[in-house]
Amino acid sequence: MTAPPPPNLPVPSVRQMTNGELADLAASGDPYRGKAVFELVDRARSDDDAATRLDQLSRLPALRNDRAFHLVSLAWAAIIGLLAAETAHARARAYAAFEALDSTEQVNFLAYVRAERIEDAHPRI
Repeated sequence: MTAPPPPNLPVPSVRQMTNGELADLAASGDPYRGKAVFELVDRARSDDDAATRLDQLSRLPALRNDRAFHLVSLAWAAIIGLLAAETAHARARAYAAFEALDSTEQVNFLAYVRAERIEDAHPRI
């Protein structure tokens, strides 16, 4: 099953947006919120502010409940992106975001990334 196309809205130019604008777009429930999350993921390797915003976004119920890909919510995508960034700041934010998940989500997340502990997860994107 594929997701329906977004309504006929202009596609935001996420690469030209600030981290704050991306975070606002992701938090707003806009049909392009996923594009905003993934742009922040792309920036997290070299931008601590992007990593911090992903951590904050991962805690929002709207992103935790947005399961566009089977089990994976946008919150999980944010945490996976933080882990994949492999910087000390991004990994610290990923650990904090992971700890904010409820225990069932933590178990499911670890199973998804095939790790026994969050510290052992090193996904590639």
